[in-house]
Amino acid sequence: MKAVVLLWFLKASTAWLAAGELLRLEQSLDAMGTVYTIVAYGEERGALLGAVDQAFEEVRRLDRMLSNYRPDSELSRVNREAARGPVAVSAELFALLEACQRYSQESDGAFDITVGPLMKIWGFYKGSGRLPHRAEIRGVLGRIGYRRMILDPARRTVRFERDGMSLDPGGIGKGYAVDRVAEILKAAKVHAALISAGSSSIVALGSPPGEKGWKIGIRHPKDIRRTIEEVLLKDTSLSTSGTSEKFFRAEGKLYSHIMDPRTGYPAQGMLSVTVIAPKGIDSEAWTKPVFINGRAWASRHLRKEFRVFLCEDNKGGLEQACAWLQ
Repeated sequence: MKAVVLLWFLKASTAWLAAGELLRLEQSLDAMGTVYTIVAYGEERGALLGAVDQAFEEVRRLDRMLSNYRPDSELSRVNREAARGPVAVSAELFALLEACQRYSQESDGAFDITVGPLMKIWGFYKGSGRLPHRAEIRGVLGRIGYRRMILDPARRTVRFERDGMSLDPGGIGKGYAVDRVAEILKAAKVHAALISAGSSSIVALGSPPGEKGWKIGIRHPKDIRRTIEEVLLKDTSLSTSGTSEKFFRAEGKLYSHIMDPRTGYPAQGMLSVTVIAPKGIDSEAWTKPVFINGRAWASRHLRKEFRVFLCEDNKGGLEQACAWLQ
């Protein structure tokens, strides 16, 4: 079962605003398995349209690089060939994989881009989920592990130590993409824009006219019609991961798509995690380790400039279980 995304934009806008009569443009694009939406303000329609078109072309390019659904993507080629020997990749993909290894090391292995085989046996790859047998999980754990992805900076190659390994960009791709879109819009002199990937990874540039920032609501993880918290974003990013994004029920228990790659099972004890960070790649990547490792771990390990809002599964009143990490 799939649920709708966890975030929403709280402030509606009209096409023209009195402050400088700025034009508001909103456009969306289906790519990378989700919907990208850009809300941007500018003085000249043609320039604004051109900037947004360029930004969406960048999303399409990243889809051709990072998609694990497209057989012709660069990532799919790595998944097919890296177990047979080193695969030369672009400088951009290599740098992204290096960043993934750093996230893995810093999160005690809770973030792991090699989680692809695990997502497949749990049915979250092109599916809505299934309950695998314990033997399946034990078997697939030998094909997971960031240390088994060997990166050679001198030759800029990627190699897998085991057959059957595969990379899944679901924990980082959207954050990387919204960062790239933000860079393109800034280069095009767009100073106020909100960039959303599936509404779960967001970058805010500047502020809408007459406002101090972009108003974003974090949805109630058990009742998506309600807002559990409101935030104001300006020149920063926000990402949310939670059990209501993708999940299924089996044998009276809820299983979400947020996997602990060390155990082979969906993480328990948390309902949703929101991270606010300067970059979208950071906010998206860190939601998973916080969700998996929990509040105490996050208090000790997260960077001080990050803000974290957690909803823990205490089986009681949800409002009391949701709070900012101090």
